[in-house]
Amino acid sequence: MKEVGMKKERPDRSDPAADELEALRQAIDAIDHDMVALLKARQEQVERVLALKRAHGLSVYHPAREENLISEKRRMARAVGLDPDFLEDLFRRILRQSRVEQTAQLARRGTKPGARILLVGGAGAMGRYLQRWFREAGYEVRLLDRDDWDEVADLCDGIALALLSVPIDRTAAAARRLAPHLPPDCLLSDITSLKAAPLAAMLAAHPGPVVGLHPLFGPATTSMDKQVVITTPGRRPAQCQWLLDQFADWGAIVIQADPGEHDEAMDVIQALRHFAAFTFGKFLFERRVALDRALDFSSPIYRLELGMVGRLFAQDPGLYSEIILATPGRLHLLRDYLASLQDSLALLETGDKAAFEALFRDIAAWFDPFSGQALRETTYLIDKLIERF
Repeated sequence: MKEVGMKKERPDRSDPAADELEALRQAIDAIDHDMVALLKARQEQVERVLALKRAHGLSVYHPAREENLISEKRRMARAVGLDPDFLEDLFRRILRQSRVEQTAQLARRGTKPGARILLVGGAGAMGRYLQRWFREAGYEVRLLDRDDWDEVADLCDGIALALLSVPIDRTAAAARRLAPHLPPDCLLSDITSLKAAPLAAMLAAHPGPVVGLHPLFGPATTSMDKQVVITTPGRRPAQCQWLLDQFADWGAIVIQADPGEHDEAMDVIQALRHFAAFTFGKFLFERRVALDRALDFSSPIYRLELGMVGRLFAQDPGLYSEIILATPGRLHLLRDYLASLQDSLALLETGDKAAFEALFRDIAAWFDPFSGQALRETTYLIDKLIERF
């Protein structure tokens, strides 16, 4: 009698493809294990390098060595049939992690250990940021804010550095008010995004060492690795060097510039760029563009451009009004920019495509030394944006 619902047992048969696939996966897992072990061994060697650098006061970042290493890895990739871009990306990530770990340890070392530092405007966002870095490096940090001027004499007693972290339009007044209380050899510095006027004010107020600083990063930065700090020399550079060395130990790239050259560059890099982003965002706001829907139709490059505009409006409006309206010269520059926009619009209104293309080619020729680099860098950013989102 046949039993209903009973299945006939099949003989045990192995699947050759499944067995081979499992063996390959185990081999890949073993290689991954070896890669982790090698990264650990590499990190141990990095720590030995760090100890040597710390003992001899050597810099963490060596651009030439890193670029030579990357070039060699790209050559090796081509030789074995790997994608050079993939290997470069991998090794740049490894090198950055190494730098960040090294600078995190060196950050605890002060170039002038135990020195007393006064942060004027230390309660602000950038003041709080620098306060943490200085304290972790072993400095004694004092704060002077708007309600602390009655204690200015005591706060200035025995300090090695007075660092002005106040708005641009208050920097000169703060320097004049502070200077009579500074020790003769105290270093006076500032971190404003303009340099000519603040540096002149500090030099006039204080006869001791003076240097101007402009960190090109904000308080949201988690690491100073490869962040840029502009320095404008003022007086007694040898007595200012320890402060520049401290930023270098934290991983920053310190670049010296003439105050006038710096301010002229910032007119374009900061004021013009921020104004262009502001006006673009203002136009989208006035048109009530549906941003979420616009992003649905956006290519990665447009998403990146729109992201930079959104980033502007996610921050303190006072910061950007201070930057854009810092000098009358910046207003003249922005008027010239608007006039250029009007000229461009007038060209389009003619409908003359040939004239537009001829002008485009002229501008492209002017941009040519930079265009290749710009294309590579933005392509990299776009690829990363695609990976992330």
